[in-house]
Amino acid sequence: MAPHAKGVSGPVRRFGASLLSLGRIRLELLAIEVHEEKGRVADLLFWSVLSALMVGFGALFVALFVTVALWESQRLLALGVGMAVFAAMGVFGVWRVRRFSAGGPTLFRMSIDELREDGAALQPGPPP
Repeated sequence: MAPHAKGVSGPVRRFGASLLSLGRIRLELLAIEVHEEKGRVADLLFWSVLSALMVGFGALFVALFVTVALWESQRLLALGVGMAVFAAMGVFGVWRVRRFSAGGPTLFRMSIDELREDGAALQPGPPP
């Protein structure tokens, strides 16, 4: 009975080792994707905040310059135009951030694709 038990444990052991190896590879892929996504989000946040601050300060100084230049003749018009420009820039900024964040890859996309391929390979029938 010892040879029969040894014959069964060999394939089971190899299957377990293969399963463990597959799980390790998937976890490594997941860790790489998390690291890349963390860097992408940090870059997005940094550049979004920096750009918003610089554009805001620049637009503020332009509005102040125009208002002071037109103080004697058209100060209300200058303030109204400045307000409209700031509002338009805010709407444009929100649109750009939403567009950028919607266009990025989904989190764990590669891991999900690999798991789908693994599932399709394990299905009975002809391979895809």
